[in-house]
Amino acid sequence: MTTPPDPHAIAEREICGLVDALARQIADHVRVRAVALDLTPAQATALREMTGPMTMRELAERMSCEPSNATFVIDKLEKLGLVERRAHPTDRRAKHLILTAEGAALRERLLELLAQDSPLGGLTPEQQRALQDLLEQAVIRP
Repeated sequence: MTTPPDPHAIAEREICGLVDALARQIADHVRVRAVALDLTPAQATALREMTGPMTMRELAERMSCEPSNATFVIDKLEKLGLVERRAHPTDRRAKHLILTAEGAALRERLLELLAQDSPLGGLTPEQQRALQDLLEQAVIRP
């Protein structure tokens, strides 16, 4: 005699599959939009996450990568004239990453492109907030 499948285990597996599928769709969406702007997906992600002055460590956290990876990406963006490193106002050991005027303009264009046909675009703002709330509750943070 077999034990019937645990409904919670089935639901968790299905949710994990959906989250994974959504993550792949979002990554593909970012990649296509990045290429349209002659950026790599990592560069596009960095620009998307630069909502204001921040340290490399803060950016790496937002990009979900190691600071050394974020440094590599920022080095390229700096060479393109999109980002500057400036002295941190309170920590002399750190640098603040700042978008240049060209970087800010490209970021705005990127955000416009990312909004077009977004994998989350079929959700209402209320549904997006509800999904965000649920995901924040589910994410285990250290």
